Amino acid sequence: MSKLLAKLPAMGKAAMEAAVPKLNTFTHYAKVELVPPSPGELGNVAAGFGKIVKSAQTGAWKKLTVKEATLNTLVAAEVLCWFFIGECIGKGTLVAYQV
Repeated sequence: MSKLLAKLPAMGKAAMEAAVPKLNTFTHYAKVELVPPSPGELGNVAAGFGKIVKSAQTGAWKKLTVKEATLNTLVAAEVLCWFFIGECIGKGTLVAYQV
């Protein structure tokens, strides 16, 4: 036990040295990716919805490559999962609403 306690400071220092670069990378991407949209970006959302509706009306979605269709499906699944996670957080439980 005393040998473990003697090694503890060195292990802690090594853990910090390994974690600092990864935390710096996380902080960099968090500042860029986790920012809410600005009012100027909301116009792009409306244009994107318009393109989706136009694609559905003209049948352009039938001409997607397999890679594009797979990516679109994964994005839709991600949005659906975030919706369900938000619902569980809002409910405060996994099963049902607390009445």
